Amino acid sequence: MFAAYAARIDRDQPLNGLELGERPEPASRPGWTTVTVKAASLNHHDLWSLRGVGLTEDKLPMILGCDAAGIDEHGHEVVLHSVIGQTGHGVGPDEKRSILTEHYQGTFAERVTVPAWNVLPKPKELSFEEAACLPTAWLTAYRMLFTNAGVRPGDSVLVQGAGGGVATAAIVLGKAAGLRVFATSRDEAKRKRAVELGAVEAVEPGARLPQKMDAVIETVGAATWSHSIKSLRPGGTVVISGATSGDRPSHAELTRIFFLELKIVGSTMGSKDELADLLSFCAATGVRPVIDQVLPLDRAREGFERMATGDLFGKIVLTTS
Repeated sequence: MFAAYAARIDRDQPLNGLELGERPEPASRPGWTTVTVKAASLNHHDLWSLRGVGLTEDKLPMILGCDAAGIDEHGHEVVLHSVIGQTGHGVGPDEKRSILTEHYQGTFAERVTVPAWNVLPKPKELSFEEAACLPTAWLTAYRMLFTNAGVRPGDSVLVQGAGGGVATAAIVLGKAAGLRVFATSRDEAKRKRAVELGAVEAVEPGARLPQKMDAVIETVGAATWSHSIKSLRPGGTVVISGATSGDRPSHAELTRIFFLELKIVGSTMGSKDELADLLSFCAATGVRPVIDQVLPLDRAREGFERMATGDLFGKIVLTTS
């Protein structure tokens, strides 16, 4: 079957390790099921895998991709939850939780095998392309906002780095849930798009905001950390799920954190139940993932290159037919 896969690890030039070509069909195993992939979406996780983060040399070659929607063995339209071993289903008792492609072949292929527990029904209201965007970036944003930030309708939330998959999802989901969403971006066009998607205001990183925030959605890391902390009201919360600009800010703002009793909450992916809730939320409200570009699987390299440059707004989706 045709697939996009990591053939080598290159920490400095990750795309050097990306190959497109034929790979073996997925092997069957007890408690697992094979899904015919219709659409799969790119995440920064895929670039990090090519750098060897979470993926070791002994696992190569590894088909990339952790998000997908497709058709299961019974002809049902499904979405995959990409956290493997979350509750022990389909894996050994001593196996730690992981994301698909850290240990098992991924979704950038015509077919993928996953634990049967990881398969959820796709709502008929969502296309395969839309559904494929949800299990990583959109699920991460959903958990950050509604589980870890502790916000309620009417609260104010700052989303750092508009344009990325998680940040874009947070803007759209926050608006739909009745939050006052503010956003930042270095790019004027991305700031304008953030407002079109529902942000009250979008400003340059570090700019003064019209009010203090109840929560900040942080995926940028070092470049925006100080601004995130300074933007919070006393008792506010920063929820962080990534550090694309680095994980060592020049100033940690520790004094401000303890004096204002701020909360720092780490967040990673989300649960199967949260993904089910997200799917239902999108189906019921009309909220849809923001898609930057849809490409056939044999043009996956173009999608990787676009994501690596940061020249996108929303998700890049790969289709198999």
